[in-house]
Amino acid sequence: MKKLVLLIALLASGLLSAQSEVINNYKYVIVPRKFDFFREADRFKLNTLTKMAFEHYGFKTYFDDEQLPVEVAMNRCNALYGNLDNASGMLSTTIYVVLKDCNGKEVLRSGKGKSKTKELQKAYYEATRAAINSLKEVSYNYVGDAAAAQYLASQGVILPAAQSPTVNAANNAPSQMQPEVKPQQTVNENTLFAQPIANGYQLVDSTPKVVLKMYRTSQPDSYSANGEGKSGVVFKKGNDWFFEYYVNDKLVSEKLSIKF
Repeated sequence: MKKLVLLIALLASGLLSAQSEVINNYKYVIVPRKFDFFREADRFKLNTLTKMAFEHYGFKTYFDDEQLPVEVAMNRCNALYGNLDNASGMLSTTIYVVLKDCNGKEVLRSGKGKSKTKELQKAYYEATRAAINSLKEVSYNYVGDAAAAQYLASQGVILPAAQSPTVNAANNAPSQMQPEVKPQQTVNENTLFAQPIANGYQLVDSTPKVVLKMYRTSQPDSYSANGEGKSGVVFKKGNDWFFEYYVNDKLVSEKLSIKF
């Protein structure tokens, strides 16, 4: 029996170590304002509790309806996505805290948080707290922007040139912040027609030819986009849509006429 317990402990330790190696490559966690298993936003304050938990463990954490850092808005794969897995039954409330990458791959799952309390609010809170507490066994330590970019590239995530961290070779530290970049303005008067695809839209001209594919992010009216050799972000500003991308390290802002 002692050998079995020791084996389980070693396996659990190895799993936690492997999970830490993955999550250490991410600085940000995005948490939904509303969980799928509730009709109300921040029901029982569980979304706030989950967000605070990831902040406590060292992540920079945002709700999905907040203004996101530019590197996440430009590429949603720069963040992990936190959620609760509700595995409750008739006799108990059971919760797991999970982290997934931008492709929906689970990279971290907490231990089981369980409560047999009959009062619903107290039960969910107790179960969620228990699941969160199990994460203290996971050691999170962000590897830094340069190492994170290298990891993401190894996973097939291509970062725009402006997002790639610049490193001072003398001290191996990130270079100083550059002055704000003002985009060149160009206008595209040709109407593009939005056709739904998995996780977003493809924009087609009157030829018809696919000009751009845009994929949903956690931010409303903001999409990661690529097409015709350009990668960037499509977003709505006021009543207008813009496609922003970099050309020779210069930010270009292209106004789009989109018909949904």
